[in-house]
Amino acid sequence: MEFKDYYKIMGLARDATQDEVRRAYRQLARKYHPDVSKAPDAEARFKELGEAYAVLKDLEKRAAYDQLGSSWKAGQDFRPPPGAGGGFEFSSGGRDGGGAGDYSDFFEAIFGQHGDGGHHSRAGHHARGQDHHARVQIDLEDAYTGATRSITLQTPEVDVHGQIHVRKHTLSVAIPRGIRAGQHIRLAGQGMPGMEQGTAGDLYLEIEFRPHPLYRVEQRDVYFDLRIAPWEAALGTSVEVPTPSGAVELKIPAGAAAGRRLRLKGRGIPGSTPGDFYAVLQIVVPPADTESARVFYNGMAAQFKSFDPRSMPGA
Repeated sequence: MEFKDYYKIMGLARDATQDEVRRAYRQLARKYHPDVSKAPDAEARFKELGEAYAVLKDLEKRAAYDQLGSSWKAGQDFRPPPGAGGGFEFSSGGRDGGGAGDYSDFFEAIFGQHGDGGHHSRAGHHARGQDHHARVQIDLEDAYTGATRSITLQTPEVDVHGQIHVRKHTLSVAIPRGIRAGQHIRLAGQGMPGMEQGTAGDLYLEIEFRPHPLYRVEQRDVYFDLRIAPWEAALGTSVEVPTPSGAVELKIPAGAAAGRRLRLKGRGIPGSTPGDFYAVLQIVVPPADTESARVFYNGMAAQFKSFDPRSMPGA
C-alpha cells in the first residue's frame, strides 16, 4: 500500500492553518473538477484531493494523520502499525470534500470506521451534542474476564494562531466479558456538549485487541501455534497448552501432521455461544549440528529410504 502525502496533494506545508486548508481546497477543486477541467486525470485528481481535504479539514483526522505520517514520504510502501489512528476522538459528522466517493485503502487503514460518517446532530436550539468515536486497544485476556481499564484519549484543539495541539484525557472504562474486536462500548454523555439546554452526545469506543505474542483472533475463535517434536507427531503424546483462561492438557494423536488444528471447544472468547480455541501444530525438527545428530539422521534416512514426502497427497 502506498503512503499518501495529503499535504503534498493539496500543496500545503505541514503547519498550514485550517483557513489555508480550506482556501487551497476551494482553489484546487475548481481547477480539477471533472465538469470543468480538460486534464485526462482530472477525475482521479479530484477524488484524491477530496480525500486529502476530508482528512486535513478535520481536526481529529488531521492530528491522527500527523502523528502517524511524520516519518513517511509519498510513494513509500506503507504498512499501518498496530493501533494506527487509535486513541483519537472522532466526531460523527458525515463525509464531504467535493464528492470524493469511496476513499482509498490507505485512508481506511488509518481511520477504519471512524472515517465514515455517523448521525448529524439536530440543528437549532437545545440541539443534542454530536457523538464522538474512538478506536482503542485492549488485551485479549480482558475479553475473557472483563476488566476496568484507564484509557487515554487524544482530542485535538486549535490555538489562537490556528495551529493544532493535542489534549489528552483519561477515562475509566468497564470492559465487558466476552467483547469482540469491532464491537463498541457506549459512554453516555461523554461526547460533544449540546447547545444551550441540549443533552451531550455519547462517546463510542471501538474495540481492537493488542497484538498478542501467543494468540491470533478471528471473531470469537482463538488460535495458538503449538510447536511439537517429530516423534511427538509420529507417536502421539499429551502436552500442556496455554490458553487465555488457563493451561489445558491436550492430546496429540499419533500421526499428526503439521498444520493440523486441534480444537478445544468453548475455550475461545466467552459469549452466549463461546468461541473455540485451536492449537495449530507446528513440527520443529532438531538441528543436525553435531556428529552424533548427523549419524542419527543418516540412520533415519536409511530406515525410511522408501518414504517420499513429495509423493504424498497435497505435496
